[in-house]
Amino acid sequence: MTTVDGDQRLVVVGLGYVGLQLATAAASTGMRVDGVDIDPTVVARLRRAESHIDDVPSATVATLLAGGNLRFTEDLSVAEHADVVAICVPTPLDAHGDPDTDSIARAARSLARHLRPGTLVVLESTSYPGTTEGLVQPALEASGLHAGRDFHLAFSSERIDPGNERFHVRNTPKVVGGLTERCTDRAVALYERIASEVVRAAGIPEAEMSKLLENTYRYVNIALVNELAQVCERLSIDVWDVIRCAATKPFGFHSFSPGPGVGGHCIPVDPHYLRWLTRQATDRDFRMISAAQSVNDGMPDYVADRIAAALTEDGVDVRGARVLLLGVTYKPDVADDRESPAYDLAAELARRGAQLVYHDPFVTSWTRPDATADRAEDLEQELAKADISVLVQPHAVYRSLPLSTARRVFDPHGTLTGPTVVRL
Repeated sequence: MTTVDGDQRLVVVGLGYVGLQLATAAASTGMRVDGVDIDPTVVARLRRAESHIDDVPSATVATLLAGGNLRFTEDLSVAEHADVVAICVPTPLDAHGDPDTDSIARAARSLARHLRPGTLVVLESTSYPGTTEGLVQPALEASGLHAGRDFHLAFSSERIDPGNERFHVRNTPKVVGGLTERCTDRAVALYERIASEVVRAAGIPEAEMSKLLENTYRYVNIALVNELAQVCERLSIDVWDVIRCAATKPFGFHSFSPGPGVGGHCIPVDPHYLRWLTRQATDRDFRMISAAQSVNDGMPDYVADRIAAALTEDGVDVRGARVLLLGVTYKPDVADDRESPAYDLAAELARRGAQLVYHDPFVTSWTRPDATADRAEDLEQELAKADISVLVQPHAVYRSLPLSTARRVFDPHGTLTGPTVVRL
């Protein structure tokens, strides 16, 4: 098997949550890494050793910059000197809810102008099976080089979990699928330097599909407990105790928790890549994803109903009520607010006439046009002032909330207790 030694050069295209962590992890092994991003602000900050990613300390970037193992640029021509190029660009949904692979296509077309024989190109961006061979490969072969013969091509799904202090690039297994056996060997050799375990897929489509399965599994199971929470509420059953009891089973059960909706850049997005592919390739719908979407997309409205009901019990109409939203990022203790359910909940409460105020130690400004909210500077004062406070995201800072000063608290995560607390 070909080995990847410390003198080989890796170019990482895209320096977001995935790309920057891959770049720093690889540079930490002694590899020479060039990080490329089209955003000049991101590049300028990283050159000053200012990390924009929560899970990558600025001190780590500074050390790697000083050691000469890591550089940052907007110029993809550095790929002309690369042994490996990893594409780690965003793959969101478009306005119609379909896969948006424009960033992958642009990156591949740009890379084709700088591709040299013998280079290994790995796509890490999550997408539907067929993207690597149907989109990236033709774009790269416009260079006149042929995949599997003149250069190597593979897919390896990213498995970044922002804010997870236990699992990271080094100790999370990497799944790798290559266009040919030789391509797979090259990709395995690369990732064996970076990750503690490398898993060979049968091919590129299997590796691509495995990533969609991982996140669709979570999406569907979140929908299951979200709907269970609604059923339990109607039956006057404590859903949190139900989940606690079920979680004691040592086999055949994995615990998920309900909440105000599904957020982030993966869980609410990736299943729709699989659903879109199913419709395109089989002329049928992926019914499990469709049903899960209906439940998960309906959670902000359901939570708004519960908030309105709690206000009514206190003799307060939701129209004109002062509602404090605690935490507006998509998961606890991270600054990322992409696809956060807080904004859908806020929009629904605003539609009902509520006056919104928010507090979040990670978010300093509110820029949503469908719902305006002032930022609470004094949390204790606002808790006492608001008609109801909603724990949208249970950041660690909220574990010691002075609940005795709050009129009413709605907790969709089941983390708080007290006489003023209403749980999902």
